[in-house]
Amino acid sequence: MTDRTAELAENLARVEERITAACAAVGRPREEVTLIVVTKTYPASDVRILHGLGVRDVAENRDQDAAPKAAACADLDLTWHFVGQLQTNKVRSVVGYADVVQSVDRLKLVSSLSAAAERAGRELGCLIQVALDAESGGRGDRGGVAPDGVEELAAALDEAPGLRLGGLMTVAPLVGEYAGRQRAAFDRLMDLSTALRATRPAANMVSAGMSADLEDAIAAGATHVRVGTAVLGVRPKLG
Repeated sequence: MTDRTAELAENLARVEERITAACAAVGRPREEVTLIVVTKTYPASDVRILHGLGVRDVAENRDQDAAPKAAACADLDLTWHFVGQLQTNKVRSVVGYADVVQSVDRLKLVSSLSAAAERAGRELGCLIQVALDAESGGRGDRGGVAPDGVEELAAALDEAPGLRLGGLMTVAPLVGEYAGRQRAAFDRLMDLSTALRATRPAANMVSAGMSADLEDAIAAGATHVRVGTAVLGVRPKLG
């Protein structure tokens, strides 16, 4: 076992312990929560090690990094999640490798994703990114639609060929009424998820929580947590 493999195995075990304990604390079965490892800024070699350690869901937030990494790991049975703000000029590339886009936050993006998915002959899972720091009708600092915009996007996804509405995603906001109140933010997301599932029962994915706040997300009911630093280490600074 290489030093890096041993390091990632140890980190994964610690994260697994945290997820298991968080589930137990609120009476949830461990299997209700999927760990997505955010591999941004780390090499394809790390993705291969993670796969060997049992990881099957990985996430990226920049197409220019993700596309070559996904190609280098095309032989592995992985589910690739795109979690960053997505510009329409990157859509065709992202649709080539992503199984799920977690950052759908505007109608133009829905139409672009649908056209690209149809051309590629693929069905793409989509999560609506909710910005809990956004004003009515607006978008958040880190992407995402205001809570009152969820239904409009959901309706557009319902009608978009090649796309499947999977649920909701959020990032704990740094500003606004939920700043520093992760559990309250995730509870609010769960309220929105409950409303969405009332008319779309299959849209039951709730992606929330990262290295620092995964326990709060699991307590609120998240089905997926996105963990990077706690597994891979402190990220190198970009350019």
